[in-house]
Amino acid sequence: MKDLLARIGSKSAAVLSMLVLAPWAQGAGLMTPSTGHYPQLTIQQHHVNVIVEDGYAITSVDQVFQNPNAVDLEAIYSFPVPEKASVGEFTYWIDDVPITGEVVEKDRATEIYQQEKSQGREVAVTEKNQYRTFDSKVYPVRANSDVRIRLVYIQPAHIDLGIGRYAYPLEEGGVDEETLAFWNYNDKVEGSFSFNLKMRSSYPIDDFRLPKHPDALITRHSDKEWEVELGSKQPGNNAEDSFNSEAELAVTEGSAVKLDKDIVVYWRHQQGLPGSIDMVAYKPEGQSRGTFMMTVTPGDDLSAINAGRDWVFVLDFSGSMQGKYHSLVEGVKQGLNRLDPLDRFKIILFNNRARELTKGYVPVRPESIALYTQKLENLTPDGGTNLYAGLEKGIRGLDADRPSAVLLVTDGVANVGRTEKKAFLKLLETHDVRLFSFVMGNSANRPLLEGMTKISNGFAMSVSNSDDIVGRIVQTADKLNHQAYRDVSIDIDGVKVRNLSPDRIGTVYRGQQMIVFGHYWGDGTAEITISGKVAGETRNYQSWFTFPAANTRNPELERLWAYATIEDLQNAIDYLGGDKDAEQAVVDIALEYGLVTDYTSMIVLREELYQQYGIDRKNESRVAKEHAAQALRSSKPVQTHQIDQKQPAFTGSRAYPSGSGGAGAAGPWTILAMLILLAARYRTRSVY
Repeated sequence: MKDLLARIGSKSAAVLSMLVLAPWAQGAGLMTPSTGHYPQLTIQQHHVNVIVEDGYAITSVDQVFQNPNAVDLEAIYSFPVPEKASVGEFTYWIDDVPITGEVVEKDRATEIYQQEKSQGREVAVTEKNQYRTFDSKVYPVRANSDVRIRLVYIQPAHIDLGIGRYAYPLEEGGVDEETLAFWNYNDKVEGSFSFNLKMRSSYPIDDFRLPKHPDALITRHSDKEWEVELGSKQPGNNAEDSFNSEAELAVTEGSAVKLDKDIVVYWRHQQGLPGSIDMVAYKPEGQSRGTFMMTVTPGDDLSAINAGRDWVFVLDFSGSMQGKYHSLVEGVKQGLNRLDPLDRFKIILFNNRARELTKGYVPVRPESIALYTQKLENLTPDGGTNLYAGLEKGIRGLDADRPSAVLLVTDGVANVGRTEKKAFLKLLETHDVRLFSFVMGNSANRPLLEGMTKISNGFAMSVSNSDDIVGRIVQTADKLNHQAYRDVSIDIDGVKVRNLSPDRIGTVYRGQQMIVFGHYWGDGTAEITISGKVAGETRNYQSWFTFPAANTRNPELERLWAYATIEDLQNAIDYLGGDKDAEQAVVDIALEYGLVTDYTSMIVLREELYQQYGIDRKNESRVAKEHAAQALRSSKPVQTHQIDQKQPAFTGSRAYPSGSGGAGAAGPWTILAMLILLAARYRTRSVY
């Protein structure tokens, strides 16, 4: 460890200290009066409960706000859109009774909200502000009284090179200048705060890490069950207990918790696990159609690439990157230091315009890396975001005789020059280049960045200021230093299967998982064939699975399928232009499965008014079914997925980060431990 610290040197330590001590953007997940001249609402309680199990995470956020004013107010609750997350529950307490919202078309929700507000009755509506936030209006927040709300969302929990990651977004993305100029957010919890994550894994886990929260209490119940706790809630309390004053530890007066830093959790699977295909299925008794999620974790049979390559770094230094720029520079620096001596690199910068920092390709040498990282550190982000100009300049001048990759680091909020998604997709479609995007911060334009990487057969990776930046770079370097599976497809024969999502898998890199959702009819044994090309050679992997006649353990799979399908439809709309049939398909799926989208919202009314407006309580029934299933799962031992053990598709072990095999190896986990030590060393105060 001492040798590793010495190699980093005082300069890097200074940069890291800047990263730790940099001023953070304002917190998110907050409620504020809709009319700016009233004092802010105070946050009395903020409790987060997360369950990671069966390949997905369920996050429940309970908050209590207090109106200190002598008049009733309308308030707006805002929460960043988490990665790949679908909101399926928004609950508002009316007369101390929790009422769950129902999804209706967006225009109708707005009309109902305004009508109920004009009558002075309690009402709330949740809508999606594009890719940025989920925004909820609540009326009224009574004078000198509290209001309680709950937001629940679900998202896949993937493993990448043996490492899982969960991020709870709190840091305001800083990309919506108009909103930032208008709102004065309150990001302090005056009463009690807690964050609790329970992991129930089908595969053994050997460690957990929270890079920016070394004070977290991490408990290993078994090699498959772990728990992470932060804040003032006593261990062992459930979501409902967190609102029992006897079960809480109040925040000490004068030490209010600030909700301005993401909580990022990593876990690492044990070494040596075999490659596998896992399947989870849901099919209610008596129904002909079921839903399944298939997770493919290939064995490590992708060879290393040893030839020299060209790397083009396209870096955003616009004004919206101010809170993220030091993370960007540190990540680029670590990435350059991991390149092969035969490689070359080029650096493109963009804000209102694009310019080349390196004046051509530069050989990978310690002195050249030091020179250009110093130049990056001396820059101050400002101006607008001409993302198109930066990307176009980065693609121009690629050497056709050498393998090339473009690494784009940005929050993706293009507001200067060409901004429409279709233009970016067309640009990449006309060039044979692999684009790899680092998506910086919350409220980033993930749909644009992920769409661009998908069409170029690259991949996108989210990065928070609370991440292990070095570890994320190591993961990326391992992928790009190996061959990849191209033109990947999955075929299922023996059971009727339809509505697969994603509709196109494309390229899979070393250590990546393939997650496929779909519907099936009937039951029985089916043959699974996975095909892909590696260096021009076709490879096939086969196994067998049993699709159950009935299984009610995981009703959340229906929402996950719906979200993935809506994402496919929205990508098609963005690429092909406005399509009323596709938009209606999004609406139909969202209404059936209770999801907030660009075209649907969730409305909360007094219970007796749903029937008056002709709104069926479908989402209330779905939420109750999901809660019952979650309670039943938690009362039983961890269940192993249906795994292809009888005839495994892969004979080799899974891919792990290179050089991390031994206890003394300086792999990303060792670097992560070092990063935690340095962060603690330079920390001036604890956030929680």
